[in-house]
Amino acid sequence: MQNLTVLVLEDEPFQRLVTVTALEKLLPGPILQAANGDEAIAILDGCAQVDIVLCDLKMPGMDGLAFLRHVSSLGKVRAVVLCSELDPILRQATIAMIHCLGLTFLGDLGKPFNLEGFKRLASHYQAHNQSAPRMLESAELPSLQDVERGLDNGEFEAYFQPKVTLQGQRLVGAEVLARWTHPQWGVLTPAHFLPVMEQNHLIDRLFYQMLTQGLTLHQRLASQGRAINLAFNLHPAQLACSVLTERIPALLKRFQVPATQIMFEITESGLISAPASSLENLVRLRIMGCGLAMDDFGAGYSSLDRLSELPFSQIKLDRAFVHKLQTQPRSAAIISCAVALAQALGFSLVIEGVENAEQQARLIELGGTYAQGYLFARPMPQNHFVDYCTEQAGRS
Repeated sequence: MQNLTVLVLEDEPFQRLVTVTALEKLLPGPILQAANGDEAIAILDGCAQVDIVLCDLKMPGMDGLAFLRHVSSLGKVRAVVLCSELDPILRQATIAMIHCLGLTFLGDLGKPFNLEGFKRLASHYQAHNQSAPRMLESAELPSLQDVERGLDNGEFEAYFQPKVTLQGQRLVGAEVLARWTHPQWGVLTPAHFLPVMEQNHLIDRLFYQMLTQGLTLHQRLASQGRAINLAFNLHPAQLACSVLTERIPALLKRFQVPATQIMFEITESGLISAPASSLENLVRLRIMGCGLAMDDFGAGYSSLDRLSELPFSQIKLDRAFVHKLQTQPRSAAIISCAVALAQALGFSLVIEGVENAEQQARLIELGGTYAQGYLFARPMPQNHFVDYCTEQAGRS
């Protein structure tokens, strides 16, 4: 392992000695130690930066919670590992607090100190910092003129991420996602261009480019006898557009795509204060035969109210619940309840963010049927998706 500066914040002397001794044998870099938050702050004042803080939570004086709150504004701690024997629910709430503070959370080792677990987390930390591609700095974000040029030149490309059955991984549909093949920066995700588009009312242009590309692919697959359901993301600002439900059926007719094979996904947060015109368009889309999915279900605050009054046909469960399956026992109960809720309402439920076989097996136990995530496939360009569909047909 390369040099890492590690700070051990632990009030119990023997536990601190064991941890520091183990780390000194593992790492060539300095291992700092403190018995409470005040000592740790004093140490940070005397150094440039610490890579990883191993943080206990309950201790005399300034405890770990106060320490984390204090250092979040200093910019001297790059990552945090929890080493605490507090109840798992309290540790999970602390993890949420760490994220809210803007600190990087590496993992929760509990107690006693687990050297092998730390090796794994430290390796992940080093790999991320060494191999992660250079992200665009805020000053380098594309300008309005650059975005408009990209739209004019057809640089925005539809990528397709499969939705599959949890058992058997059978293809049941795909979500259409926007990517920008930038001539200088390569393939960019929406985080790099959506803010500019939102500020300058360009969302419609992007949406109809994605819809046209998706319907073109649908037509291509249908001609080969492999038509599938496609889902497109609708921005909340588009829902109030008076011509939305005129343009969509015209495009469906042009490409000869049945409305029943098209789904529109709307985030629940975008519906909190939706005007009457937005609600009218949702009704019209359903009358047309299109499906409606509440995206990122569970990430907002009005889910149940909106589910009861709006014409949804699908729920997409936010990926956060899957990611917490192994660390937060309550996530399993929430997923199980979401499965039961979808069944009671007659909705399909797609569980997002499935990344490993353990999650897949647990979701099957909880009654999940459909899923989306890197375990099955990442978003892919059109030709790769056609090949994926061909492989799926061969497996069937």
